[in-house]
Amino acid sequence: MADSRFGGVLILTLSLFLLFLGNVSAQLSTGFYSSSCPNLLSTVKSSVRSAVSSEARMGASILRLFFHDCFVNGCDGSILLDDTSSFTGEKNANPNRNSARGFDVIDNIKTAVENACPGVVSCADILAIAARDSVVLLGGPSWNVKLGRRDARTASQSQANSDIPGPTSTLSQLSSRFSALGLSNTDLVALSGGHTIGQARCTTFRGRIYSNSTNIESSFARTRQSNCPNSSGTGDNNLAPLDLQTPNSFDNNYYKNLLQNKGLLQSDQVLFNGGSTDSTVRNYANAPARFLADFAAAMVRMGDISPLTGSNGEIRKNCRKVN
Repeated sequence: MADSRFGGVLILTLSLFLLFLGNVSAQLSTGFYSSSCPNLLSTVKSSVRSAVSSEARMGASILRLFFHDCFVNGCDGSILLDDTSSFTGEKNANPNRNSARGFDVIDNIKTAVENACPGVVSCADILAIAARDSVVLLGGPSWNVKLGRRDARTASQSQANSDIPGPTSTLSQLSSRFSALGLSNTDLVALSGGHTIGQARCTTFRGRIYSNSTNIESSFARTRQSNCPNSSGTGDNNLAPLDLQTPNSFDNNYYKNLLQNKGLLQSDQVLFNGGSTDSTVRNYANAPARFLADFAAAMVRMGDISPLTGSNGEIRKNCRKVN
């Protein structure tokens, strides 16, 4: 008769081996589509280049889409979903309503990718690649995007409202939210540097420029007031550059502005306001190469937040709706 103990050990060993294989298969990798969609990267880059050439601000908008996607249930393409009868999506959550944009660009990329490799590449991965390409096209660093994410089958407006840091966040609130996602304070300061490109709506910075706070430079506040009336409901969607010097160039001027109390959003200026992140801001203001390297590394770490892999989720045919 066979030794039952041996059979138990064999089953346990086999189970552990299969678990190991499952964990390996669930990992993202830079070469995930090298065989199944070899022209993926060039296809995405061509579409992003066309969009950013038509409107430089679109690069910042696509980068922001990726941030807002990853901060709600991980980098799963949920922000791209339209509302349905079964769930209210993230597009009209407070952080995204009247501000999240670039959905049509992702649609165009998805169409081009589907023509090349139907049913293979997720919308979540397309967004991750497009964010990298947007940064590069505006003069920022490149990085190897890890791929293999699958798309969420649902989205949550309530979680978008609670999980995406707001423009009036304190340093403590920002640090806590980033920490909950496995990101450090260095990642926080580096990723905030994405605000070296793009625009913000009056409603997001009105409170700061009319606050008479000691941490906002007075002439800067007056300049911003000229296009952002004090009365709520008036000029709410008027825009101002997050980096007043080079809003379409990915550089370190964002940090130089913070040193002068010229951060447009409260959530920007709190990074340099006598707190624990002051030294990192100074470092990036004085060492642009360090900022670019840390930003690229932090983008990779952010892209690792809770991806759907293996048999989880799906590969959407249309980024706006589940299959």
